[in-house]
Amino acid sequence: MKFKELIDRLKQHQLIGIRQYITTNPPWLTGAAAGVLSATMLQFGIWKPLEYLGYKTLFQIRESGILPNPGWDDRIAVIAIEPQSLQEYGKFPWPRNRYAELLSALKKSPPTAVGFDILFVDPSPKDEMLAGAIATNGKVVLPRTTKEQPVASLKAAAAGIGHIMHEPNSDGVSRDSKIFLDSIPNFGLAITQRYNAANPQNPVLLPQPQNMQDQKVWVNWPGNTKNLPTYAFVDVVEGRIPENALANKLVLVGLVATGFDQISTPLNKTTGGVYLYAALIDNLLNQRLLKRLPVLLEFLLLLGIGPLTSRVLSKRGVKDRIAIALGLPVVWIATAAVLFGCYFWWIPIAAPIGTLILSGTALQLREQYEKQQLMRLFEQHVAPETAQLIWARKAEIFEQGELEPQELTATVLFMDIRSFTSISEKMPARDLLTWLNNYLEAMTDCIMDHGGVVDKYIGDAIMAVFGVPFCHSEYAEIQQDALNAVAACIAMHEKLHEINQQLRIDHKPLIKFGIGLHTGQLVAGSVGGSRRLNYSVIGDAVNVAARLEAMNKEIVSDSPFNLLVTGRTFAYVRDRYEGQKVGAIQLRGKKEETVVYAILGEK
Repeated sequence: MKFKELIDRLKQHQLIGIRQYITTNPPWLTGAAAGVLSATMLQFGIWKPLEYLGYKTLFQIRESGILPNPGWDDRIAVIAIEPQSLQEYGKFPWPRNRYAELLSALKKSPPTAVGFDILFVDPSPKDEMLAGAIATNGKVVLPRTTKEQPVASLKAAAAGIGHIMHEPNSDGVSRDSKIFLDSIPNFGLAITQRYNAANPQNPVLLPQPQNMQDQKVWVNWPGNTKNLPTYAFVDVVEGRIPENALANKLVLVGLVATGFDQISTPLNKTTGGVYLYAALIDNLLNQRLLKRLPVLLEFLLLLGIGPLTSRVLSKRGVKDRIAIALGLPVVWIATAAVLFGCYFWWIPIAAPIGTLILSGTALQLREQYEKQQLMRLFEQHVAPETAQLIWARKAEIFEQGELEPQELTATVLFMDIRSFTSISEKMPARDLLTWLNNYLEAMTDCIMDHGGVVDKYIGDAIMAVFGVPFCHSEYAEIQQDALNAVAACIAMHEKLHEINQQLRIDHKPLIKFGIGLHTGQLVAGSVGGSRRLNYSVIGDAVNVAARLEAMNKEIVSDSPFNLLVTGRTFAYVRDRYEGQKVGAIQLRGKKEETVVYAILGEK
């Protein structure tokens, strides 16, 4: 096989251009393209639904106890307007004296702060009563929106005002919230500020408007909202809760009844919106808001994963690729889980794993394309086994122009046509070539059908090898190569009989051949110079097989196949084939003669 010639043909064929493609587009570029595609998908939000699913899954894993679970801060409690309270006090909205009654009841166990997640934007006859209660308490925080504020008297009496503007994500789950809106603090932040006011000796570090203007923070839900201490509004007012249950707590008052201000969390399909601010307070008190990678860093991560994945996979076999393709996502998910559970980092999961899959798929498609194009050109020039070897070792060919040599044990076949010279002198050149090519094609089919590789055509002669291009070292493998070679020779004899029948009809010269087989040590590799190379085998075994083929002209035996084999080859096949010792040859450089057998047929 002429590697240089074939590679030159690759360059000449407009169909392929594969050599330039491989050498100028290394595998990492394929991965880089996959990384760019993944980063583009990130930019347009295509990965977002899967990332949101990953977010929910991480919380559910943590809630199950597999990861460290911080739980709700015990300094937070909720007073809920729930079905029981609505049943006793009537439909919502309530007159504002109800809230004044609540503040009065809280005097027995005064909280650190009280946040009403209820908008008081329309004046009412009871405003003065509630304003007085708020002023007396001195720790009440009221909500507002961008356009609506509490009535003037209530706002003046309140200790703080916080915005409650919030939009859930596209899947309906509440994951983030703006910590400031036009310098107005989030409702949860405003309540936490009251905690600092009550604890000047040990304040918590809180976000400042100059650093966080209109920025979102990611909520680290401490757990299922059912695990946060929650008391019914009516029970608190009527004194039906434990004494001091709300003392020194950050208390939020809000609607949790179905149909009122409902949100979804990673752990609750529906719950009261008041719990969003409870979660923010928990995060601020404990400095455990979720942290995310900057968008630019996420882009660079995806752009880096693509080429790195292709580089790692490009020189691996199928088993290694499968192991890596399964292992890397597991490692990444485990890393994300540890960072989430221990350090409160929410790193992307879907996009990196998706990039890895895209890179692996792109690499596989690229190699499949290369292989198809390469094999399409080679299939007319080499045996399938050699083509597979070329593919497996393509880097050597394209980088060095040749294959590194291999030592192996194989069975070599030599055969040629008897009296070819005299036949060729009597036939027109065109007819001779057709006559010869029909014969060579039929013999080649027999060789290849039995696992042999045609090494070369030498005029009318064929040299083939059984046991290449893959090295065989086990006895059973070497024996099978020898058996395949003998089977191929018998098949060629039978095929020749059919060819001669047709030649008789066409009044063309009949063909006779002689075959020699020997099993021995060989060196397989690229043979030739810088301008022309053949993939071939060399060694003593080739010379012995060639000598045997020539002996067919001299030895007369009862063999019906004109097939001579050495004693070594016969030792491998004697259990299946009958043989007759017909002589011996003295090879140059060898002290002992080589015994020769004629194959008579199967046992």
